[in-house]
Parts: sequence; structure tokens; C-alpha cells
Amino acid sequence: MSFVILIGIGAFLLMLPFAHKGDLSVMDALFTATSAVCVTGLIVKDTPVDFTGFGHIVILSLIQIGGLGYMTAVTFLAIMRGKKLGYRDRLILKESLNYPGMTGIFRFLKIVFASIIIIEISGAVILSLRFLVDMPLDDAVWFGLFHSISAFNNAGFSLFSDNMMGFKNDLVINITIPLLIIIGGLGYLVLLELYNYRKKSLTRLSTHTKLVLWTSAILILAGMAIILSLEWNNPNSLGNMKAWEKIVAAWFASVNYRTAGFNSIDFSTFNDSDLFFGTVFMVTGGSPGGTAGGIKTTVLALAVIGVWFTLRGQNNPHIFNRSLVPYQINKAYAIIFVASFYILVSTVILNESENLHFVRTLFETCSAFATVGVSTGNGGVLSYSALFSDVGKLNIILLMLMGRIGVFAFTIVIVGKAVQTRIKYAEGKVII
Repeated sequence: MSFVILIGIGAFLLMLPFAHKGDLSVMDALFTATSAVCVTGLIVKDTPVDFTGFGHIVILSLIQIGGLGYMTAVTFLAIMRGKKLGYRDRLILKESLNYPGMTGIFRFLKIVFASIIIIEISGAVILSLRFLVDMPLDDAVWFGLFHSISAFNNAGFSLFSDNMMGFKNDLVINITIPLLIIIGGLGYLVLLELYNYRKKSLTRLSTHTKLVLWTSAILILAGMAIILSLEWNNPNSLGNMKAWEKIVAAWFASVNYRTAGFNSIDFSTFNDSDLFFGTVFMVTGGSPGGTAGGIKTTVLALAVIGVWFTLRGQNNPHIFNRSLVPYQINKAYAIIFVASFYILVSTVILNESENLHFVRTLFETCSAFATVGVSTGNGGVLSYSALFSDVGKLNIILLMLMGRIGVFAFTIVIVGKAVQTRIKYAEGKVII
């Protein structure tokens, strides 16, 4: 409900006459607000052209609050005012931050806010210095701040109509923005562990942190390899670039597949096979407790580990010399199954109602569900969703909201909580 209310407030503010230029329908305002709050980045209006400076501030505020989580932001303000919070408030905060326990959660929240400020300001300074080469100081500072917050929160909103395509060979942009995206997508718990490990106050990284780091690295490198292998000789995408330019473009695209939404090359020029592989990386998303969406890297890792040990006929899955709880692996299977169901149903509905290119529709659906924001485009500077009817846009809005809340949380809202029972039935034999 907090996300829905925040989206409603954001849409109302964007509808104000001094927030936008030209006509802005209620559906487009709702779509833009949802995309910002859910840190997606899909656009049906050209952000720098169709919105005023006030509108840009509204969008950036929605990105910041949405990336952190409304409940987390409100709780932090309450703590700063000296308000005492009860057990229920602590429990909500724990779930919002994906924190493993209740002890030290307020200290962890303060560290999270301090980290966000330091990282976003650092990114803003670097980007501002780069933009200062092309624009006046005040514009450079604003552009640097906007893109730093947008990147760290994995949002993908840009104040350039062509997003980052004008900087496809710029090493400062192609290093800074992806690093902000990666840091934001790792999760605050992982960042804190890495900091403590570097300070020698932590002797061993947790299994969670190791799994997140290894899975994230493998997915980024695999994404780069697939893009380079499928697009290397494609004259419409990477074919006419130099070798180092292809590597840089593939790096930027692979990182942004992981729920960010910036693009330095036109995804509409990609082969259908590349777009299809891209949906897998998008749906995986980032890691728990961060600003990224998707089913999460740990879910994919647990599922792969479970499959591997099942194929080997072993019933004691483990990784990094630590055993894994079977329930977690079963939960990973359930999340993948439910997510696949939502994506397939939405894709079929959109394909039948909008009658557009199937692979591009699937790509857009996965981008919305995983709150990624990359798109094959509408032939101009807008996302593919701009071609959809209001019913199609509403479908995408629901997918973005579902992806930001989380597959399990969203499904529980529909089916209700599990009912505990003491009854245990006799074991039944099923042949597989």
C-alpha cells in the first residue's frame, strides 16, 4: 500500500501544469510515477523534453524513495526524531531491508543511509566533472546528481533524450554508471560485510555475500560474452565499432541488463536471439536488500545448486563448505515458477491485445517485471510501452509494481498467508 500511495502522489504531482510540458494523460502520469517509484526506467514520455525542472525533481524524489523503500525512509525519519519503535515496526523494517535478524537493525539502517549519501555524492562529483566539459556548471552539477541517484537506485532515467547513447565511447561514463549500478544492486548487507571485512573486523564473508558476488560476476561476464558473440558482426549494433568499443558497449549493456535501464546502444538493433537471452538476465535481476529488482541472484544460484546436486543424486546441497537449507532451495524453485507464470501470462495478453512483435513484447514484459527499464524502443526515444494501448500500459504498470514488491510478497497478497497445520499425511509414491 505504501508503494501504491506513493505512486498516486507522484502521478498527481506530475499532472500539475508546471510539472510537464504539453499534454499528459492520467495513464502516462501514472506510468511515469510507477516507473520511477519501482526504479524501472521505462518511459512513455521523453523525460528531458516533456517534463519541467519541477517534474524532474519529482521523478528524482520518487526514484530515491522508491529505491530505498517508503517504509525504510519513514522509519529512518522517525528514528531521527527520537521516536521509539515497537516490535511490529522493527519487523516491517527488517523485511523491507532484507535484514537477517532483529538485533542491531537501527544501527544498520543508519549505516545504510550514510552509505547511500556517500556513494551517490561521490558518483555525482565524478559525473558532474565529466558533464562540465559539455555544459555550464549548474547544469553539470544537476545532471551529475540526477544520473548518480538514478544509476545507484538502478532506475535508468536520464536527462538525455537518447539516454547514454551519446557517451557510448566515453570511459568515464561507461565505468562510473555501471559501478554505481553494481554497488546499488549488491544489497546493503553485502556492502556492509565487504566494508567490515576490509577493516579486518570481520574474518570471514558470509555464504550469502559470497554467493551474491560470484553470481553477479558470472552473470555480468556471461552477458558480455553472449552480446559480443551474437552482435560482433551485426552492422546495425556492434559490427562497425572498433574491438575495444565493442567490449565497452557489451560491458555497459550487460550491467544494465541487471535491472538498471540505461543504454549506450540501440537495443532495437539487436538480434532476436540476443534479446531472448537478455530476458533471462533481466528476470534474474540484482541481489536481495538492494535497489535492484528481479527474482534475485541468490534465487537463481540456489536453484542451479539444487539442480546440480539433484542430477548428481545427492541430497545434501552445499556451497563454500556450508550446507544449504532444502526449504530455501524449494522456495527458489517456487519463485522462479511463479515469476515465469506471471511473465508468460502477461506476455500472451500483451501479444494478443497489442498485436506487436512477440520477442520485443516479451523483452518489454521482462524489463517491466524485473524493474530493469531497457527497451527496444518505439522507433524514437521512448520505450516500446509507448506503442501500447492504455490497457497494455496498465499491464506493464502492474508488472513493475509486482517486481518492486517481490514475487512472494505480491503473491501472498493474492492467495493469503499459509495456514499452519499439525496434520501429516501418509507418504505417497510418485514416479518421476
